[in-house]
Amino acid sequence: MRFLLDAHTHTVASGHAYSTIGEMIEAAKMRKLSLLGITEHAPKMPGTCGYIYFMNLKVIPRQYDQLKVLFGAEVNILNYQGNIDLSDEVTSGLDYLIASLHTPCIEPGNEAENTNALIGAMKHPKVSIIGHPDDQRYPINHKALVEAAKESHVLLEMNNSSLSPNSFRANAKENDLILLNYCKQYHVPVIAGSDAHIASDVGNFTYVSKLFEEVDFPEDLVANASLSLFQSYIK
Repeated sequence: MRFLLDAHTHTVASGHAYSTIGEMIEAAKMRKLSLLGITEHAPKMPGTCGYIYFMNLKVIPRQYDQLKVLFGAEVNILNYQGNIDLSDEVTSGLDYLIASLHTPCIEPGNEAENTNALIGAMKHPKVSIIGHPDDQRYPINHKALVEAAKESHVLLEMNNSSLSPNSFRANAKENDLILLNYCKQYHVPVIAGSDAHIASDVGNFTYVSKLFEEVDFPEDLVANASLSLFQSYIK
């Protein structure tokens, strides 16, 4: 499978990432990607940029030779109702949002609470992707999440960073396999995300590729393999 895009990446603006926008763009071009999405952590994440950063992204060009660049945000889900940490005024100017559960921003709840948080976030008009729903610290009802993603027209992410041996997320592979099998059963597309925090990781889907092969996941359900499929999820 050829991966055409990477929609989950971070630059130095996120506070705990290590490459500039220019370096990320050059890495994406070197990987021969057609589209790069830069999604800085939203303000509730310690050390990241403030809302004014997202308001001013309009000054950055969106085309670099053959590479299209989109600018979004990885917003933090703040409660079990799925509220996020950027206002509508800010998100209206972004290309898309990834909504994620992060321990500095929300305490893990029980299975029902965590699932409700993710499903609630899907209802936001700019949320196109649920980030890394694979962390056992946030147990979820996998079947309910897949059904909600289908209904809300939101992509579930297979996060390459979660699957790395250095990851702090628990049981990511086991949870991703459950999600992929439900997505295959219900014909729900997914997206691979590098979650790159350094330029050398842009477009790195090493571990996700192995998962796709393990479950014989259909290529036509992988948003990275089709620009038109991915763009159909940009709200």
